[in-house]
Amino acid sequence: MQLTPAEIAETLAMVSQQHLDIRTITLGLNLRGCVDTDIDRVASKVYDRMAKAAEDLVPVADQLEREFGIPIVNKRISVTPIAEICAAVTAEDLTPVALAMDKAAAEVGVDFVGGFTALVQKGASRGDMKLIRSIPGALAQTACVCSSVNVGSTRAGINMDAVWDMANIILDTAKATADRDCIGAGKLVVFCNAVEDNPFMAGAFHGSGEADEVINVGVSGPGVVRAVLADMPDDADITSIAEAIKSTAFKITRAGELMAREAAARLGYQKGILDLSLAPTPAEHDSVAEILEAIGVGVCGGPGTTAALAMLNDAVKKGGTMASSSVGGLSGAFIPVSEDAGMIRAAEMGALTLSKLEAMTCVCSVGLDMIAIPGDTTPESIFGIIADECAIGMINSKTTAVRIIPAIGKKVGDMLDFGGLLGQAPVMEVNPYAGTVFAHRGGRMPAPLNSLKN
Repeated sequence: MQLTPAEIAETLAMVSQQHLDIRTITLGLNLRGCVDTDIDRVASKVYDRMAKAAEDLVPVADQLEREFGIPIVNKRISVTPIAEICAAVTAEDLTPVALAMDKAAAEVGVDFVGGFTALVQKGASRGDMKLIRSIPGALAQTACVCSSVNVGSTRAGINMDAVWDMANIILDTAKATADRDCIGAGKLVVFCNAVEDNPFMAGAFHGSGEADEVINVGVSGPGVVRAVLADMPDDADITSIAEAIKSTAFKITRAGELMAREAAARLGYQKGILDLSLAPTPAEHDSVAEILEAIGVGVCGGPGTTAALAMLNDAVKKGGTMASSSVGGLSGAFIPVSEDAGMIRAAEMGALTLSKLEAMTCVCSVGLDMIAIPGDTTPESIFGIIADECAIGMINSKTTAVRIIPAIGKKVGDMLDFGGLLGQAPVMEVNPYAGTVFAHRGGRMPAPLNSLKN
Protein backbone atom coordinates (compact mmCIF):
# COMPACT_ATOMS: atom_id res chain seq x y z
CA MET A 1 0.00 0.00 0.00
CA GLN A 2 1.44 3.33 -1.06
CA LEU A 3 1.76 6.03 1.57
CA THR A 4 1.04 9.65 0.77
CA PRO A 5 3.19 12.52 2.10
CA ALA A 6 0.23 13.59 4.24
CA GLU A 7 0.00 10.15 5.89
CA ILE A 8 3.74 10.10 6.59
CA ALA A 9 3.54 13.58 8.13
CA GLU A 10 0.55 12.49 10.23
CA THR A 11 2.40 9.49 11.63
CA LEU A 12 5.48 11.57 12.44
CA ALA A 13 3.29 14.08 14.29
CA MET A 14 1.64 11.26 16.27
CA VAL A 15 5.03 10.12 17.52
CA SER A 16 6.86 13.43 17.97
CA GLN A 17 4.04 15.66 19.23
CA GLN A 18 1.16 13.48 20.44
CA HIS A 19 2.90 10.77 22.49
CA LEU A 20 2.03 7.80 20.26
CA ASP A 21 3.86 4.79 21.62
CA ILE A 22 3.79 1.05 22.00
CA ARG A 23 3.23 0.93 25.74
CA THR A 24 4.53 -2.60 26.15
CA ILE A 25 5.79 -5.71 24.48
CA THR A 26 5.05 -8.46 26.98
CA LEU A 27 6.44 -11.98 26.71
CA GLY A 28 4.07 -14.52 28.25
CA LEU A 29 5.84 -17.61 29.58
CA ASN A 30 4.56 -21.01 30.66
CA LEU A 31 6.34 -22.02 33.88
CA ARG A 32 4.57 -25.32 34.51
CA GLY A 33 7.80 -27.20 33.91
CA CYS A 34 9.24 -25.51 37.01
CA VAL A 35 7.12 -27.44 39.52
CA ASP A 36 8.96 -28.99 42.48
CA THR A 37 8.45 -29.62 46.18
CA ASP A 38 11.51 -27.62 47.19
CA ILE A 39 11.07 -23.85 47.06
CA ASP A 40 14.71 -23.18 46.20
CA ARG A 41 14.60 -25.58 43.27
CA VAL A 42 11.41 -23.94 42.02
CA ALA A 43 13.07 -20.53 42.29
CA SER A 44 16.13 -21.74 40.39
CA LYS A 45 14.01 -23.27 37.62
CA VAL A 46 11.93 -20.10 37.32
CA TYR A 47 15.04 -17.94 37.02
CA ASP A 48 16.59 -20.21 34.37
CA ARG A 49 13.37 -20.39 32.33
CA MET A 50 12.79 -16.64 32.36
CA ALA A 51 16.41 -15.65 31.71
CA LYS A 52 16.74 -18.02 28.76
CA ALA A 53 13.37 -17.35 27.11
CA ALA A 54 13.60 -13.56 27.44
CA GLU A 55 17.28 -13.04 26.64
CA ASP A 56 16.50 -11.47 23.23
CA LEU A 57 13.31 -9.60 24.18
CA VAL A 58 14.85 -6.22 24.95
CA PRO A 59 17.37 -6.25 22.03
CA VAL A 60 14.59 -7.09 19.56
CA ALA A 61 12.32 -4.38 21.00
CA ASP A 62 15.13 -1.83 20.80
CA GLN A 63 15.81 -2.83 17.21
CA LEU A 64 12.12 -2.41 16.27
CA GLU A 65 12.04 0.97 17.96
CA ARG A 66 14.98 2.16 15.86
CA GLU A 67 13.68 0.72 12.59
CA PHE A 68 10.10 1.98 12.82
CA GLY A 69 10.61 5.12 14.88
CA ILE A 70 7.83 4.35 17.35
CA PRO A 71 8.84 4.32 21.03
CA ILE A 72 8.36 1.09 22.97
CA VAL A 73 7.98 2.33 26.52
CA ASN A 74 8.17 -0.93 28.48
CA LYS A 75 9.36 -4.48 27.95
CA ARG A 76 7.69 -6.94 30.28
CA ILE A 77 7.27 -10.61 31.14
CA SER A 78 4.15 -12.35 32.40
CA VAL A 79 4.25 -15.88 33.81
CA THR A 80 1.96 -18.71 34.85
CA PRO A 81 0.28 -17.86 38.19
CA ILE A 82 2.93 -18.64 40.78
CA ALA A 83 0.35 -20.12 43.18
CA GLU A 84 -0.13 -22.92 40.64
CA ILE A 85 3.59 -23.47 40.16
CA CYS A 86 4.11 -23.67 43.92
CA ALA A 87 1.16 -25.94 44.74
CA ALA A 88 3.49 -28.77 45.73
CA VAL A 89 6.12 -26.83 47.68
CA THR A 90 6.45 -27.50 51.39
CA ALA A 91 7.64 -24.00 52.32
CA GLU A 92 5.08 -21.49 53.60
CA ASP A 93 6.75 -18.35 52.22
CA LEU A 94 6.91 -18.04 48.43
CA THR A 95 9.08 -14.91 48.46
CA PRO A 96 12.13 -16.82 47.09
CA VAL A 97 10.26 -17.32 43.81
CA ALA A 98 9.48 -13.59 43.62
CA LEU A 99 13.16 -12.85 44.22
CA ALA A 100 14.10 -15.21 41.39
CA MET A 101 11.58 -13.48 39.09
CA ASP A 102 13.06 -10.12 40.03
CA LYS A 103 16.62 -11.34 39.43
CA ALA A 104 15.68 -12.69 35.99
CA ALA A 105 13.92 -9.43 35.11
CA ALA A 106 17.06 -7.49 35.96
CA GLU A 107 19.22 -9.95 34.03
CA VAL A 108 17.29 -9.53 30.76
CA GLY A 109 16.54 -5.84 31.27
CA VAL A 110 12.72 -5.83 31.37
CA ASP A 111 10.80 -3.20 33.31
CA PHE A 112 8.19 -5.37 35.03
CA VAL A 113 7.28 -9.01 35.51
CA GLY A 114 3.75 -10.09 36.37
CA GLY A 115 2.33 -13.36 37.60
CA PHE A 116 2.89 -13.48 41.35
CA THR A 117 -0.75 -14.38 41.15
CA ALA A 118 -3.53 -16.48 42.67
CA LEU A 119 -6.95 -17.22 41.17
CA VAL A 120 -9.40 -17.70 44.05
CA GLN A 121 -12.77 -16.63 42.66
CA LYS A 122 -14.46 -19.86 43.79
CA GLY A 123 -12.14 -21.00 46.54
CA ALA A 124 -8.53 -20.86 47.70
CA SER A 125 -6.15 -23.81 47.75
CA ARG A 126 -3.30 -24.12 50.23
CA GLY A 127 -0.94 -22.88 47.50
CA ASP A 128 -3.16 -19.88 46.87
CA MET A 129 -3.16 -18.94 50.53
CA LYS A 130 0.62 -19.30 50.74
CA LEU A 131 0.98 -16.88 47.85
CA ILE A 132 -1.49 -14.37 49.27
CA ARG A 133 0.28 -14.36 52.63
CA SER A 134 3.62 -13.90 50.85
CA ILE A 135 2.57 -10.81 48.88
CA PRO A 136 3.62 -8.04 51.34
CA GLY A 137 7.12 -9.43 51.82
CA ALA A 138 7.58 -10.35 48.17
CA LEU A 139 6.61 -6.92 46.85
CA ALA A 140 8.65 -5.15 49.54
CA GLN A 141 11.80 -7.07 48.58
CA THR A 142 11.53 -6.82 44.79
CA ALA A 143 11.69 -3.97 42.31
CA CYS A 144 9.99 -5.34 39.19
CA VAL A 145 7.59 -8.02 40.43
CA CYS A 146 3.84 -7.34 40.25
CA SER A 147 1.08 -9.32 41.93
CA SER A 148 -2.59 -9.95 41.23
CA VAL A 149 -5.39 -11.92 42.86
CA ASN A 150 -8.68 -12.72 41.13
CA VAL A 151 -11.42 -12.88 43.76
CA GLY A 152 -14.56 -13.00 41.63
CA SER A 153 -16.11 -13.76 38.27
CA THR A 154 -19.49 -13.70 36.60
CA ARG A 155 -19.40 -17.49 36.46
CA ALA A 156 -18.35 -18.14 40.07
CA GLY A 157 -19.58 -15.14 42.07
CA ILE A 158 -17.38 -13.34 44.59
CA ASN A 159 -15.19 -15.05 47.19
CA MET A 160 -15.90 -12.70 50.07
CA ASP A 161 -13.35 -14.39 52.34
CA ALA A 162 -10.69 -13.61 49.74
CA VAL A 163 -11.91 -10.01 49.48
CA TRP A 164 -11.39 -9.60 53.24
CA ASP A 165 -7.96 -11.23 53.01
CA MET A 166 -6.94 -8.87 50.21
CA ALA A 167 -8.16 -5.78 52.07
CA ASN A 168 -5.69 -6.64 54.82
CA ILE A 169 -2.94 -7.68 52.41
CA ILE A 170 -3.19 -4.31 50.65
CA LEU A 171 -2.73 -2.53 53.98
CA ASP A 172 0.16 -4.80 54.98
CA THR A 173 1.86 -4.28 51.61
CA ALA A 174 1.54 -0.51 51.90
CA LYS A 175 3.00 -0.62 55.41
CA ALA A 176 5.88 -2.83 54.27
CA THR A 177 6.86 -0.19 51.70
CA ALA A 178 5.88 2.94 53.64
CA ASP A 179 9.44 4.25 53.29
CA ARG A 180 8.99 4.24 49.49
CA ASP A 181 5.61 5.99 49.31
CA CYS A 182 3.85 2.63 49.72
CA ILE A 183 4.88 1.52 46.23
CA GLY A 184 4.22 -2.13 47.01
CA ALA A 185 0.47 -1.52 46.92
CA GLY A 186 0.97 0.11 43.52
CA LYS A 187 2.23 -3.24 42.20
CA LEU A 188 -0.79 -5.18 43.51
CA VAL A 189 -4.22 -5.47 41.90
CA VAL A 190 -7.39 -7.31 42.93
CA PHE A 191 -9.52 -8.52 40.02
CA CYS A 192 -12.96 -9.71 39.11
CA ASN A 193 -13.09 -11.50 35.73
CA ALA A 194 -9.33 -11.29 35.19
CA VAL A 195 -8.23 -12.04 31.63
CA GLU A 196 -5.38 -14.43 30.83
CA ASP A 197 -3.68 -12.46 28.03
CA ASN A 198 -3.44 -8.95 29.47
CA PRO A 199 -0.01 -7.39 28.72
CA PHE A 200 -0.44 -4.54 31.22
CA MET A 201 0.81 -4.47 34.80
CA ALA A 202 0.13 -5.00 37.59
CA GLY A 203 -2.42 -7.57 36.43
CA ALA A 204 -0.58 -9.54 33.74
CA PHE A 205 -0.26 -13.30 34.04
CA HIS A 206 0.10 -16.13 31.52
CA GLY A 207 -3.14 -18.09 31.29
CA SER A 208 -3.63 -21.83 31.12
CA GLY A 209 -4.87 -21.84 27.52
CA GLU A 210 -1.77 -20.14 26.13
CA ALA A 211 1.24 -21.50 24.23
CA ASP A 212 4.60 -21.89 25.96
CA GLU A 213 5.83 -18.49 24.73
CA VAL A 214 3.54 -15.72 23.46
CA ILE A 215 4.13 -12.10 22.47
CA ASN A 216 1.32 -9.77 23.61
CA VAL A 217 1.50 -6.08 22.73
CA GLY A 218 -0.19 -3.16 24.43
CA VAL A 219 -0.78 -0.02 22.38
CA SER A 220 -1.50 3.40 23.83
CA GLY A 221 -2.05 6.86 22.34
CA PRO A 222 -4.45 9.07 24.33
CA GLY A 223 -2.43 12.09 23.21
CA VAL A 224 -3.19 11.27 19.58
CA VAL A 225 -6.93 11.01 20.23
CA ARG A 226 -6.92 14.23 22.26
CA ALA A 227 -5.14 16.10 19.46
CA VAL A 228 -7.68 14.92 16.87
CA LEU A 229 -10.61 16.00 19.03
CA ALA A 230 -9.00 19.35 19.84
CA ASP A 231 -9.13 20.21 16.12
CA MET A 232 -12.85 19.50 15.85
CA PRO A 233 -15.35 22.37 16.11
CA ASP A 234 -17.54 22.80 19.19
CA ASP A 235 -20.66 22.27 17.07
CA ALA A 236 -19.57 18.83 15.82
CA ASP A 237 -22.23 16.31 16.89
CA ILE A 238 -21.42 13.32 19.08
CA THR A 239 -21.62 10.89 16.14
CA SER A 240 -18.86 12.81 14.40
CA ILE A 241 -16.78 12.72 17.58
CA ALA A 242 -17.23 8.94 17.85
CA GLU A 243 -16.25 8.46 14.21
CA ALA A 244 -13.10 10.56 14.68
CA ILE A 245 -12.09 8.47 17.71
CA LYS A 246 -12.82 5.25 15.84
CA SER A 247 -10.69 6.17 12.83
CA THR A 248 -7.85 7.33 15.07
CA ALA A 249 -7.96 4.10 17.08
CA PHE A 250 -7.71 2.20 13.80
CA LYS A 251 -4.48 4.00 12.88
CA ILE A 252 -2.98 3.48 16.33
CA THR A 253 -3.86 -0.20 16.28
CA ARG A 254 -2.30 -0.75 12.86
CA ALA A 255 1.01 0.51 14.24
CA GLY A 256 0.74 -1.94 17.12
CA GLU A 257 -0.22 -4.80 14.81
CA LEU A 258 2.93 -4.24 12.76
CA MET A 259 5.15 -4.21 15.83
CA ALA A 260 3.48 -7.32 17.26
CA ARG A 261 3.99 -9.31 14.07
CA GLU A 262 7.61 -8.26 13.76
CA ALA A 263 8.45 -8.94 17.40
CA ALA A 264 6.89 -12.40 17.34
CA ALA A 265 8.58 -13.33 14.07
CA ARG A 266 12.03 -12.16 15.15
CA LEU A 267 11.83 -13.88 18.52
CA GLY A 268 10.37 -17.05 17.03
CA TYR A 269 7.41 -17.03 19.41
CA GLN A 270 3.67 -17.14 18.84
CA LYS A 271 1.94 -13.81 18.28
CA GLY A 272 -0.71 -13.34 20.90
CA ILE A 273 -3.12 -10.47 21.33
CA LEU A 274 -3.02 -6.77 20.68
CA ASP A 275 -4.42 -4.78 23.59
CA LEU A 276 -5.59 -1.39 22.38
CA SER A 277 -5.89 0.55 25.60
CA LEU A 278 -5.68 4.31 25.93
CA ALA A 279 -3.22 4.15 28.81
CA PRO A 280 -2.20 7.65 29.92
CA THR A 281 1.14 8.87 31.20
CA PRO A 282 1.98 11.76 33.56
CA ALA A 283 3.12 13.77 30.50
CA GLU A 284 1.02 16.79 29.63
CA HIS A 285 -1.66 16.12 26.98
CA ASP A 286 -1.16 12.33 27.13
CA SER A 287 -4.30 12.09 29.19
CA VAL A 288 -7.64 10.27 29.07
CA ALA A 289 -9.09 13.02 31.27
CA GLU A 290 -8.17 15.58 28.63
CA ILE A 291 -9.88 13.48 25.96
CA LEU A 292 -13.10 13.59 27.99
CA GLU A 293 -12.71 17.35 28.37
CA ALA A 294 -12.07 17.69 24.63
CA ILE A 295 -15.33 15.83 24.02
CA GLY A 296 -16.99 18.60 25.98
CA VAL A 297 -17.05 17.65 29.66
CA GLY A 298 -16.14 20.76 31.66
CA VAL A 299 -13.70 19.05 34.02
CA CYS A 300 -13.13 15.30 34.26
CA GLY A 301 -15.43 14.05 36.99
CA GLY A 302 -18.15 16.58 36.28
CA PRO A 303 -21.63 15.67 35.00
CA GLY A 304 -21.42 13.89 31.67
CA THR A 305 -18.06 12.25 32.38
CA THR A 306 -19.39 8.68 32.52
CA ALA A 307 -21.35 9.10 29.28
CA ALA A 308 -18.33 10.55 27.48
CA LEU A 309 -16.12 7.73 28.76
CA ALA A 310 -18.63 5.10 27.61
CA MET A 311 -18.63 6.54 24.11
CA LEU A 312 -14.82 6.79 24.09
CA ASN A 313 -14.38 3.18 25.22
CA ASP A 314 -16.81 1.87 22.63
CA ALA A 315 -15.31 3.87 19.75
CA VAL A 316 -11.79 2.77 20.65
CA LYS A 317 -12.82 -0.90 20.58
CA LYS A 318 -14.69 -0.52 17.29
CA GLY A 319 -11.70 1.10 15.63
CA GLY A 320 -9.27 -1.42 17.07
CA THR A 321 -11.17 -4.53 16.03
CA MET A 322 -11.15 -3.35 12.41
CA ALA A 323 -7.36 -2.99 12.50
CA SER A 324 -6.39 -6.38 13.91
CA SER A 325 -7.87 -9.85 14.02
CA SER A 326 -6.34 -10.50 17.43
CA VAL A 327 -7.48 -7.60 19.62
CA GLY A 328 -7.74 -8.91 23.18
CA GLY A 329 -6.53 -8.31 26.69
CA LEU A 330 -8.56 -5.47 28.16
CA SER A 331 -8.72 -2.90 25.32
CA GLY A 332 -10.50 0.41 25.80
CA ALA A 333 -9.63 3.29 28.12
CA PHE A 334 -7.75 3.14 31.42
CA ILE A 335 -8.36 5.67 34.19
CA PRO A 336 -5.35 5.37 36.54
CA VAL A 337 -5.38 8.56 38.59
CA SER A 338 -1.66 8.78 39.38
CA GLU A 339 -0.66 8.18 35.75
CA ASP A 340 -2.90 10.83 34.18
CA ALA A 341 -1.99 14.52 34.56
CA GLY A 342 -5.56 15.59 33.81
CA MET A 343 -7.04 13.29 36.42
CA ILE A 344 -4.54 14.43 39.02
CA ARG A 345 -5.66 18.03 38.44
CA ALA A 346 -9.33 17.04 38.57
CA ALA A 347 -8.81 15.13 41.83
CA GLU A 348 -6.94 18.04 43.40
CA MET A 349 -9.80 20.39 42.39
CA GLY A 350 -12.37 18.10 43.96
CA ALA A 351 -14.13 17.51 40.63
CA LEU A 352 -13.08 13.86 40.55
CA THR A 353 -14.05 11.79 43.58
CA LEU A 354 -13.78 8.14 44.48
CA SER A 355 -17.54 7.73 44.01
CA LYS A 356 -17.39 9.23 40.52
CA LEU A 357 -14.44 7.03 39.62
CA GLU A 358 -16.47 4.00 40.69
CA ALA A 359 -19.28 5.06 38.35
CA MET A 360 -16.78 5.49 35.54
CA THR A 361 -15.47 1.95 36.05
CA CYS A 362 -18.84 0.62 34.88
CA VAL A 363 -17.92 1.67 31.32
CA CYS A 364 -14.09 1.75 31.19
CA SER A 365 -11.57 -1.02 30.58
CA VAL A 366 -10.71 -1.99 34.13
CA GLY A 367 -11.53 -0.25 37.40
CA LEU A 368 -10.27 1.81 40.32
CA ASP A 369 -6.63 2.17 39.36
CA MET A 370 -3.64 3.78 41.10
CA ILE A 371 -5.72 5.68 43.63
CA ALA A 372 -4.16 6.84 46.90
CA ILE A 373 -6.35 6.77 50.00
CA PRO A 374 -5.61 7.90 53.58
CA GLY A 375 -3.27 5.61 55.48
CA ASP A 376 -5.73 5.21 58.34
CA THR A 377 -8.49 3.82 56.10
CA THR A 378 -10.00 0.77 57.82
CA PRO A 379 -9.76 -2.70 56.29
CA GLU A 380 -13.56 -2.77 56.34
CA SER A 381 -13.64 0.27 54.06
CA ILE A 382 -11.07 -1.28 51.69
CA PHE A 383 -13.12 -4.49 51.72
CA GLY A 384 -16.20 -2.52 50.71
CA ILE A 385 -14.37 -0.75 47.88
CA ILE A 386 -13.16 -4.09 46.49
CA ALA A 387 -16.54 -5.77 46.92
CA ASP A 388 -18.37 -2.91 45.18
CA GLU A 389 -15.99 -3.01 42.24
CA CYS A 390 -16.18 -6.79 41.94
CA ALA A 391 -19.97 -6.58 41.96
CA ILE A 392 -19.85 -4.18 39.00
CA GLY A 393 -17.67 -6.64 37.09
CA MET A 394 -19.67 -9.72 38.08
CA ILE A 395 -23.08 -8.31 37.15
CA ASN A 396 -21.90 -6.68 33.92
CA SER A 397 -19.67 -9.58 32.76
CA LYS A 398 -16.65 -7.29 32.45
CA THR A 399 -13.21 -7.07 33.98
CA THR A 400 -12.99 -4.80 36.98
CA ALA A 401 -10.10 -4.27 39.35
CA VAL A 402 -8.93 -2.35 42.39
CA ARG A 403 -5.40 -1.01 42.71
CA ILE A 404 -5.52 1.36 45.64
CA ILE A 405 -2.65 2.58 47.76
CA PRO A 406 -3.16 3.29 51.46
CA ALA A 407 -0.83 6.24 52.01
CA ILE A 408 0.62 5.34 55.38
CA GLY A 409 1.09 8.46 57.51
CA LYS A 410 -0.67 10.73 55.02
CA LYS A 411 -4.08 12.37 54.88
CA VAL A 412 -6.45 13.71 52.23
CA GLY A 413 -4.70 16.28 50.04
CA ASP A 414 -1.20 14.90 50.56
CA MET A 415 0.69 13.45 47.60
CA LEU A 416 2.46 10.16 46.88
CA ASP A 417 5.21 10.36 44.25
CA PHE A 418 6.26 7.17 42.48
CA GLY A 419 8.11 8.68 39.51
CA GLY A 420 8.20 7.32 35.96
CA LEU A 421 5.05 5.91 34.40
CA LEU A 422 3.39 5.44 37.80
CA GLY A 423 3.40 9.22 38.35
CA GLN A 424 2.04 10.80 41.51
CA ALA A 425 -1.24 10.38 43.34
CA PRO A 426 -3.17 12.87 45.46
CA VAL A 427 -4.64 11.20 48.52
CA MET A 428 -8.42 11.05 47.98
CA GLU A 429 -11.21 10.97 50.53
CA VAL A 430 -12.89 7.65 51.36
CA ASN A 431 -16.49 7.39 52.53
CA PRO A 432 -16.11 6.50 56.24
CA TYR A 433 -19.44 4.70 56.66
CA ALA A 434 -18.39 1.15 55.80
CA GLY A 435 -19.76 -0.49 58.94
CA THR A 436 -18.26 -3.46 60.73
CA VAL A 437 -20.59 -6.35 59.86
CA PHE A 438 -20.58 -6.81 56.07
CA ALA A 439 -16.84 -7.36 55.77
CA HIS A 440 -16.90 -10.17 58.35
CA ARG A 441 -19.79 -12.26 57.03
CA GLY A 442 -17.54 -14.28 54.73
CA GLY A 443 -18.75 -16.95 52.36
CA ARG A 444 -19.25 -16.64 48.63
CA MET A 445 -21.60 -14.19 46.98
CA PRO A 446 -23.57 -16.37 44.53
CA ALA A 447 -23.06 -15.91 40.82
CA PRO A 448 -25.76 -13.82 39.13
CA LEU A 449 -28.49 -15.29 36.95
CA ASN A 450 -26.75 -14.11 33.79
CA SER A 451 -23.93 -16.59 34.52
CA LEU A 452 -26.17 -19.43 33.37
CA LYS A 453 -25.31 -19.35 29.67
CA ASN A 454 -25.07 -23.06 28.76
